[in-house]
Amino acid sequence: MTSTITKHDIRLLNKEELEKVFKDIGEPSYRAKQVYEWLWQKGTYDFDQMTNLGKGLRSKLKEIFVINHITTDLVQHSIDGTIKSRFKLHDGNLIESVLIPVPSDNRYTVCVSSQVGCSLSCKFCATGQMKRMRNLSPGEIYDQVYQVNEQCLEKYGHPLTNIVYMGMGEPLLNYANVMKSIDLISSPEGLHMSARRITLSTAGIAKMIKRLADDNSKVNLALSLHAADDAKRDEIMPINEQNNLDTLIDSLKYYYQKTKNKMSFEYITFKGFNDSKADAEKLAKLCKHFPVLVNIIEYNPIDGVSYEKSEALTIDAFAAQLRKHDIMVTVRRSRGKDIDAACGQLANKE
Repeated sequence: MTSTITKHDIRLLNKEELEKVFKDIGEPSYRAKQVYEWLWQKGTYDFDQMTNLGKGLRSKLKEIFVINHITTDLVQHSIDGTIKSRFKLHDGNLIESVLIPVPSDNRYTVCVSSQVGCSLSCKFCATGQMKRMRNLSPGEIYDQVYQVNEQCLEKYGHPLTNIVYMGMGEPLLNYANVMKSIDLISSPEGLHMSARRITLSTAGIAKMIKRLADDNSKVNLALSLHAADDAKRDEIMPINEQNNLDTLIDSLKYYYQKTKNKMSFEYITFKGFNDSKADAEKLAKLCKHFPVLVNIIEYNPIDGVSYEKSEALTIDAFAAQLRKHDIMVTVRRSRGKDIDAACGQLANKE
């Protein structure tokens, strides 16, 4: 009979756990630091490339461990410079990441996924129409940043400046892995990017927003709001039924009081649904509790959904109404629409 040995993903171990592994196999503990650098700083997926380790040790590691990494499956280029990458995971599942370059502002942002699919079923979102298959590991999230950073350097000669957790999935429903990926990205032993350059976007899980505050997170927080009253939000975002606006505002107050981190409301305008002067006034009331930036986003149509994009003049009037209340507002014009890379369009569609 032949026995099958299950190999463990070495990137699920922290440095202390790696040190114990090397001690158990009779190797000095400093080998853990060497391997850790290969895995995270150098983004190495092959034990044979770890050239400061002896061949015997490399063979031993290959017998015990695997490195479950992502591989590029498809790359699409938009006419506006946006690049969408579809990555294949070790189990065959697919995810997407988007590089959004704005050279005029010296801003190069990657939008990363945190889950395969999504369970929240937001009515306007292509990802929300997919089944949630599983959470991504910290390494699979990290890989997106690492590989898109390489892509950014090659295409634009500039490293990433910002990271947004706004791709496929709800980050706060994969809390432990998302926070571990942020630790790795911001660590000097990883990519050493400031947590202040990272924005975590949530559809609104109140108890997890409070946990972020209790864990003293340094990231910026974005709430995907999209409607300023419960009836409309219930209609487009089922999560609101368990996390209504009063509950969410309470959790955001708590978050701001504890962290003083930047916060924003993401607000997609839909024609004739949430883009009126009255809607703007309701939104203004939600903004009075703490400093918040409102990002007004153009709706990007997806197949099988009847919502329509608001007219440009309507969007501008909506923004002007908010500014009358001294609210900070930006209007984000969509990027990458021609390759289904814009907000709400990620669904592994070719």
